[in-house]
Amino acid sequence: MIYLFIMLICPSSLHQDVSSMKAKLSRDLRLPFGCTASPWNRPWHFFFPARGILPALSQSASGEGTSGYETQDCGRQPPGFRELPGTARGRARVQGPGRGRSKAHGPPGRRSRNYISHEALGAGGGPRGLPGRADVPGPTCPGRAGSERMAAPQVFPLSCAVQHYAWGKMGSSSEVAQLLASSDPAAAISEDKPYAELWMGSHPRGDAKILDDRISQKTLGQWIAENQDCLGSKAHPNKELAEKLHLQAPQHYPDANHKPEMAVALTSFQGLCGFRPVEEILTFLTKVPEFQFLIGDKAATQLKQSMGGDSRSMASALQSCFSHLMKSEKKVVVEQLNLLVKRISQQVAAGNNMEDIYGELLLQLHQQYPGDIGCFAIYFLNLLTLKPGEAMFLEANVPHAYLKGDCVECMACSDNTVRAGLTPKFIDVPTLCEMLSYTPSKDRLFLPARSQEDPYLYIYDPPVPDFTVMKMQVPGSVAEYNVLAVDSASILLVVQGRVTASTPTAQTPIPLQRGGVLFIGANERVSLKLAVPSDLLLFRACCLL
Repeated sequence: MIYLFIMLICPSSLHQDVSSMKAKLSRDLRLPFGCTASPWNRPWHFFFPARGILPALSQSASGEGTSGYETQDCGRQPPGFRELPGTARGRARVQGPGRGRSKAHGPPGRRSRNYISHEALGAGGGPRGLPGRADVPGPTCPGRAGSERMAAPQVFPLSCAVQHYAWGKMGSSSEVAQLLASSDPAAAISEDKPYAELWMGSHPRGDAKILDDRISQKTLGQWIAENQDCLGSKAHPNKELAEKLHLQAPQHYPDANHKPEMAVALTSFQGLCGFRPVEEILTFLTKVPEFQFLIGDKAATQLKQSMGGDSRSMASALQSCFSHLMKSEKKVVVEQLNLLVKRISQQVAAGNNMEDIYGELLLQLHQQYPGDIGCFAIYFLNLLTLKPGEAMFLEANVPHAYLKGDCVECMACSDNTVRAGLTPKFIDVPTLCEMLSYTPSKDRLFLPARSQEDPYLYIYDPPVPDFTVMKMQVPGSVAEYNVLAVDSASILLVVQGRVTASTPTAQTPIPLQRGGVLFIGANERVSLKLAVPSDLLLFRACCLL
């Protein structure tokens, strides 16, 4: 199945999940869209990307966490190192400020089209077959005669599922709860309940309900199963590892998909992404003796000697160091972490700046998860701070963590998780250490291409066929905005603004406001009329092959 998933994440405290696999084994195209809200405790996930058609969008938000189009709100769930094996068809999510989440993803399947010249986005076409305005196809169903229109509606609003994970922010402080309340005035927000994720799509654990009485199917998953022709182009996933893990331990790896993902910052956004350059890790080994103790002299020496050598030797040495850390005895980890926390606390109390070893971040992590080995991961992974509109793309097997800020995250969809720390759930350190990509890299900033034909459209087109994210920033002075028709089904999330959507196949206009979600069939044209003269912010997940 292919998932289009938008998620909003809003963690309430720092948590680390070094691997999360969310996808579904099937040929059907499923579309999950999710939002996540979390202030500081987003898990550190290691995700494997899936190769799919429809991506998932998620939204996350929180005061000090991550938020994304799989709307998540992270409260007090323990972070866990997770990894996504296998491939999925696509999931996108918007994530908000979370307190720590890391993931890893797999190898890209193609060169990113985001690096094409801007002229390619003009009237003549766009990335991965993005049609120009001059020749937008009509609202016909792919695979059928061009003149034949589908009788069933191809554009309709959705009511999406909320996930009340323990790490979500509480009540109305969660961006997830705020989006839910805005889109559905009848929704009752409980102030003593965590609102972690808002899933927008057709994942079995959160299949969106269709809000259109003309449609016989009750959920998006049911509609997709009976309307395959209207989903557009498809791609098959590369999911060898996910299939293997699923067969070996289906109770821990519920599906056979993996995924890549991309996080687009909505606010100033801080996260960890990929292994640092080796010279930086060596510097931390010198400045943080507790870190050096856990790695061991032999592994540290091997890493130092790999400098200047070939990439394979360097990756092997880095894997040895990381594996030594992750496989350290719990008692020894607690002892060394307590020594480090005591040393940093004393230096800070004396007025000394300890930011050269990320003293403040280390103390925050330890406060949330005392004695947890995941606290030392900050010395292995790059610390990035994104400005609004900037993004980071994570291939399969790339470890990463979301710390603070709001973001829209798009990914292939899976529900598998490989954890190794900062979580009370099942952990799988050997699999995690084996599956990661140990290629050091510093620059992981991913910038969008701006369409020349549409001044309000920004396209994030990563080097994988699973998904593409579109951001639309429309000023309030624009009375009507036409959404670009593409040859893939997609899901649209309204983050800001209020509009009325009209299509050639819709009998009546569809009102949408903040938190509103709209499913758009392949090749469907949608016109948005601004209900109020205020700026409009939209995110859309689709698949452009």
